[in-house]
Amino acid sequence: MECDKCGSDAVLHAAYSGLYLCEHHLCRAVEKRLRRRVREDGLVPDDATPENPETWVIGLSGGKDSVVLTSILHDVFERDPRIELVALSIHEGIEGYRDKSLEACEELTAALDIRHEVVSYDEEFGVQMDDVVEDDPEGMAACAYCGVFRRDVLSRYAEKLDADKLLTGHNLDDEAQTALMNFFEGDVDQIAKHFDASLGPFEGGDAPTDRTRETQDHHVPRAKPLRDVPEKEIALYARFQDLPAHITECPHASEAYRGEIQELMLGMEENHPGTRHSIMAGYEKLAALAADAFGGEDSDTDFGECDNCGAPTARDSCRKCSLLEALEAI
Repeated sequence: MECDKCGSDAVLHAAYSGLYLCEHHLCRAVEKRLRRRVREDGLVPDDATPENPETWVIGLSGGKDSVVLTSILHDVFERDPRIELVALSIHEGIEGYRDKSLEACEELTAALDIRHEVVSYDEEFGVQMDDVVEDDPEGMAACAYCGVFRRDVLSRYAEKLDADKLLTGHNLDDEAQTALMNFFEGDVDQIAKHFDASLGPFEGGDAPTDRTRETQDHHVPRAKPLRDVPEKEIALYARFQDLPAHITECPHASEAYRGEIQELMLGMEENHPGTRHSIMAGYEKLAALAADAFGGEDSDTDFGECDNCGAPTARDSCRKCSLLEALEAI
């Protein structure tokens, strides 16, 4: 088939739009959607100046999503003195997996001349995920432990690096899966938190919503500039741009429920192209309404400090410290 834009050989049929795209126009489409999301979410504030620039910390794992995010952001803002990019990578302690992905991170950041910081669970917590999975004191999936530790490291180091925003490479598939999980679990509070944590636009954005996210003093605000782009298109972008992405699934990945949701969603997308986009379009509007009712000042979550580490938490001890205590008790 031919590209609908230029007549060259098509490499992708985007069933949700009906378009056939060549390599060049696929890559341009991915870049355009990221730039649009940056604009609609108001990621660059009006008061950002060369004298007072914004610092964006990018969670760089070495996988396709974070590598593509870092590469495009660099291309867009390389000559913009209002934005400073810092890449933050985490070594969880997974033998034969994370070392290779960190090599990809180092290759990319060296090529782009971006500051790159690496933090490990071993240095921060005295644990490695291989050992955590073997001990498993809470009887949980590996991703449940790792997610808590990763969020803690990302949040704390974003603050240490004086970040104004923390950017992650979540794609359209990731966000649609999360939306469905929150719907199926009936978790309206979590939907409200999702809006204020990473979905809602900042002041000055031109997203089609009447509400902006509430300022969260307890965390560096997050953003997901690739959340409008399907996972397959990001993978193709990484391939066509010859980016050093480490495309291998973590050996401990075992999020069974999310896997079921992913299978359901992809089946719906195949039979009804555009399902992922529709899910997110409706979810964002509902999340804004939920945030109006349950978020911001109306939230019943009272954040204090963890008695052990001082991290923001609504409990005496944060979830990270509780898990570390359980591991130490073995």
